[in-house]
Amino acid sequence: MNVHASVERAIAADCPVNSHNEWDPLEEIIVGRLEGSTIPSDHPVVTCNIPGMAARAQSLAAGFRFPKFMIEPAQQELDGFIALLESLGVKVTRPDAVNHKAKFSTPHWSSRGFCNSCPRDSMLVIGDEILETPMAWPCRYFETHSYREILKDYFRRGARWTSAPKPQLTDELFDPNFKLPEKGEEIRYILTEFEPVFDAADFFRCGRDLFVTRSNVTNAMGIDWLRRHLGDGYRIHEIKSRCPNPMHIDTTILPLGPGRLLINPEYINPDELPDILKKWDILVAPEPDPINDRILAITSMCGKWLSMNILAIDEKRVIVDPHHTNMMRQMEKWGYEPIPCSLLHYAAFGGAFHCATLDVRRRGTLESYF
Repeated sequence: MNVHASVERAIAADCPVNSHNEWDPLEEIIVGRLEGSTIPSDHPVVTCNIPGMAARAQSLAAGFRFPKFMIEPAQQELDGFIALLESLGVKVTRPDAVNHKAKFSTPHWSSRGFCNSCPRDSMLVIGDEILETPMAWPCRYFETHSYREILKDYFRRGARWTSAPKPQLTDELFDPNFKLPEKGEEIRYILTEFEPVFDAADFFRCGRDLFVTRSNVTNAMGIDWLRRHLGDGYRIHEIKSRCPNPMHIDTTILPLGPGRLLINPEYINPDELPDILKKWDILVAPEPDPINDRILAITSMCGKWLSMNILAIDEKRVIVDPHHTNMMRQMEKWGYEPIPCSLLHYAAFGGAFHCATLDVRRRGTLESYF
C-alpha cells in the first residue's frame, strides 16, 4: 500500500471534517435552521438577485420576521429532510437558533440579520479544513456565529478552522450604476474589486480541482484570494455562466461523480467549459416542472432551475424533490436512484437540498480526477 495514501486515510479517520468532492459516501452533514429567520435587508446586492415579484415583496418587508404561513410548511419539510438523512445513516449537526432580527452595526453601516438556513454559503470544506467565507450581503455578516459551537468542536477534534478576511462592505464594493443585463448583453456584476468577497456556494469541488462561477456575491479578487490560500496543491477553474443575475453554482452546473457533470442548458454552453471538463459526460438537466402555486412563486428567492439543487448521498443515490418529476425520471434514466423528499417551501429561505446543507464528512481521500 502507498505510504502517503495510508497516512491520509489515518488522518481522515480521526478528523471530524473530511470532504473532497460532492459525491463520496456522505457520513456527516450540517443542516440549516429556520428559527428566528428575518426577511433580508433592502440592499442592492440583495435585491439584484431575487427574481420577479419576490424582489418587490422583499424590499417592502425587509427587517421583519418571516410570517408563519411561510415558516411552518418549510419547517415541516425540513424536519422530514433531516429524518430522511438520519434514516440513511448520515449524522446531522445543527447550528444554534438565533434572533436574526437583532440589529448590528460596523463603523460604516448597520443592518439586521437574515437566517442560517443555508450553511453551504458561509462555509467551505476543503479536506480537513472548514473555512468561513467573506460574504457580500451585509445582513449575513455575523451568520457564522450561529455555527461557532460546531466549529469549535471540530477544531478541538483536529479540523483546521480558517476565516477569510472580514470585508468592510462599504459603498466602494458595489457599483452604484449597476443594472441587470438585458437579453443578449454582456454579463455584468454589481461587485467591484474593492476587496475580496465570495460565497462558498459559487464553488464545487472535484478533489484537487475546484470550479467557480463569478457572480453578484463572488468577485475576481475573492477567487484569487482562495487560489492563493489553497496554494499549489489545488487548481481553481472559472466557469462561464450565461445567467443574467448569477449567484451560486448549484443551479448552473454540478458534478454527480467522476466523469459526470449535470448542466443547466440555459446558463451553460458546453463548448465554453474549461477544457478538462469537456472530457466528462455532460448530462443536460431537463426542463423544470412549473410551480403553479401562486404563494410559492411570489415568496421564492430562487429561480425555476432549483430542480437541479439536489444532494448526492453517494455516486448512485441522490435526493430530489418529487415535484420535479422530469428530474426524477431523468436521474433514473442516467442510472441513479432518486430519493424523493419535499422541500419546495424552503426556496423562500434561499434554496433546496444542496443549499440547506454543508457536507462536512464524506468517506474518501484527496484525489485528482483530471
